[in-house]
Amino acid sequence: MGGTKKLGLFSAVCVCVGLIVATSCLVSLGTGVGLGGSGFILPLAIAFILNVFISLSFSELHAMMPNVTGGLGQYTAAAVGPVLSIISNTSAYVFCMIFAASAEAVMCGVVFTEAFVPGLSPIVVSVGITLLLAFANIRGIDIFSRIQNVTVSLLLGSMAVLAILSFFKVMPGAVAVQETPAITGFGDLAGMAAIGFWLFIGVEFVIPVSKYMKNPRRDVLLSMVIGLLILFAVQGVLGVGMTHYVALSELSTSTMPHMAFAEAMLGDVGKYWMGILTVLAGISTLNTVLASTTRIMAGMAQGGMMPKAFAKENRKEVPYGGLILMVVAMIIIVASGLGNSSAIITMILTGSCFWLLSYIITHTNVLVLRRRYPERAAHMKKFRWFGIPQVIGILGCLYMIVNISPDPAMKGVIFTVFGIAMALLIVYSVMWVKVVMKAGLFRPVPIEEIIEGGPVAVDTGEAAVAGKVAEGKGIV
Repeated sequence: MGGTKKLGLFSAVCVCVGLIVATSCLVSLGTGVGLGGSGFILPLAIAFILNVFISLSFSELHAMMPNVTGGLGQYTAAAVGPVLSIISNTSAYVFCMIFAASAEAVMCGVVFTEAFVPGLSPIVVSVGITLLLAFANIRGIDIFSRIQNVTVSLLLGSMAVLAILSFFKVMPGAVAVQETPAITGFGDLAGMAAIGFWLFIGVEFVIPVSKYMKNPRRDVLLSMVIGLLILFAVQGVLGVGMTHYVALSELSTSTMPHMAFAEAMLGDVGKYWMGILTVLAGISTLNTVLASTTRIMAGMAQGGMMPKAFAKENRKEVPYGGLILMVVAMIIIVASGLGNSSAIITMILTGSCFWLLSYIITHTNVLVLRRRYPERAAHMKKFRWFGIPQVIGILGCLYMIVNISPDPAMKGVIFTVFGIAMALLIVYSVMWVKVVMKAGLFRPVPIEEIIEGGPVAVDTGEAAVAGKVAEGKGIV
């Protein structure tokens, strides 16, 4: 890729923001402000700070291994060995993505049918879109990812416009008279941080494109922080604006609160405008997940951490094993009870549990590798602060998992699904490392071996997808 144009700070910020913003964020934002009113800014701020801390950790790990773009799996292998490497990568980038993509598929189906074809079953649309994107990916044709830059620009631009119009009550829609929020008080509001956390999650996807940056030493951390600030500002203002046009009780109970908001403020124009944006953003997110997770699984297989079947490619150089698994899992979830639109927040928060676990492991990686390799990442010393960001980050992630939902019934469902999946993943990881890899469960892989191309120093798929960004071919 010698002729590839190097990425500047603006492009790096676009990667951070573009991979985070999805329709599930709009649903989470609407539900959050519906439950907490304007007070939802508190859990939003807590989530923002915790994501700044995770940015610091990922930046330091990148500084320790600047030429490694595989990400979390390789960092974890160097810190605590292959078992937690498999668990961290699989939980965040396979299990979480299955739930997140399923939620996006459900929202595409619901919004498309409600806005444009009321008589059609949303499940048919959701499954149809998933199969079409799978067909495009299996043929090596990234049709939808080519329009992702435009989609993200439209989505962020529209969010900013809607935020300003609603915050200042510019539009003539009936301004809602608000009741007292269902959740008040510092402690209860802070417990909603898990909902706010989803609005920022995934900022670390800038790491795979770091080798294409003009100034990665500066821009890896800077782009993540700038991206988080943009998201916090836009989503904070938009959240308050939503409360000006829709009753809190309606926002908290609606399966599509962002649609209710757009229609209340702009009528049919808002309904169709938000409908188109929701579907486009959902398609873009689904295609990103199918492309990246498939290659992450292929990379793990190449590194000996998953069955070799996931590394096999068709003549279009697409690793089809992971793609088939992802599509089947998504269709099962969509077609089951979890596929009901009322379960979208449940799916999102279940996915958050997996990702939060991976962030706990990320912070732990920093503390371990900092002691083991004190000579590395010297230029990150000014951000170390005695490990306080990592300790607070770990405690914050644990707190959000424990308080994943204010609804006891929903929390029970989330913990049941999360617990069963994690139990299966732990059993698989231990058995695989012990029987197949014949390696120590928690024996770290030397950083030098990973950097030089050791058994787990493989392209885990994030870098492969990121390469398309740098070439101007896809996912941003």
